[in-house]
Amino acid sequence: MTVDSPAPLTSREEYDATLLRLSEASVRRHFDAFVDVPWDHPDFRVDRSDARWVLPAATDPLGAHPWYRGLPLETQIEIGLWRQANIMKVGLQFENILIRGIMQYVSTLDNGSAEFRYLTHEATEECHHTQMFQQGVNLIGADVPGLPRWIRRASPIIPLFASLAPVGFFIGVLAGEEPIDHTQKQILRGADEIPPVLSRIMEIHVAEEARHISFAHTYVARHASRLSRGQKFAVSLAFPVIMRVLCDAILKPTREFREEFDIPREVVDELYWDGPASREFLSDLFSDVRMLAEQSGLMTPLSRRVWRALKIDGRASRYRSEPPVTFSTHA
Repeated sequence: MTVDSPAPLTSREEYDATLLRLSEASVRRHFDAFVDVPWDHPDFRVDRSDARWVLPAATDPLGAHPWYRGLPLETQIEIGLWRQANIMKVGLQFENILIRGIMQYVSTLDNGSAEFRYLTHEATEECHHTQMFQQGVNLIGADVPGLPRWIRRASPIIPLFASLAPVGFFIGVLAGEEPIDHTQKQILRGADEIPPVLSRIMEIHVAEEARHISFAHTYVARHASRLSRGQKFAVSLAFPVIMRVLCDAILKPTREFREEFDIPREVVDELYWDGPASREFLSDLFSDVRMLAEQSGLMTPLSRRVWRALKIDGRASRYRSEPPVTFSTHA
């Protein structure tokens, strides 16, 4: 599902109409974690000899590395299971923070707010996602930690920024949603075979995240223009920092993962993000949010240098969810 990229909105009526469309889409098409995923179906069991759990070389930096490809098949499968379980755990932890932030934010809204209705739809959907992800982790059976320890410890504080600095908070939402959404779309587009349970989880998540990401883009595009000059300067510099920090937290292998499978440090350094292919992958991840920064006036000459210094600069998307022009080079 592709949602057209929003342009900065000039009127309250346009903004409210966009939120109404997203709210009505949530009513028309939504999923229940324990209705729309057939957890007990034989095809959805996790077979630890199933080669479809091997990390896909076309879409996962680790999956393409010679170190990983040289491992015995059973070890590749175990690493794939652990990594997919940890990505789901990261997703549910991030969405738990998002739900708490949404509740913090909507408590500040006036009666009649279109944001209230849409965001409570989103919180409902994210609750189902956390159930779906946790059930996926349980099915795989790996005791994965999810996010790095420092973010787990900071998680009680992060939702407070939803009311204190909402533009920054929703940029953080995009920083969590975009890497997972981008990666899942590439897997669904590029992998020949995916285990049915993983495919179904990704399909549901991608379908509903399209609305969530569209709202966050629309929110930032509208509200960034209403910041004071000082606030806008600070947010423009924070934007790429938030993106890079949360991207690393979501995609880089955790210490527990490295130790569990004795992954050489030089492999991790090359993949995240020193090698040419991984730098290209990292740049592709943020093409949509670079477009948003341009549209919302948050891509200044100085902030552009920060994007470049953090290795997440590059071509901006022409429209949201545009497939990367370099996709085929990862195959």
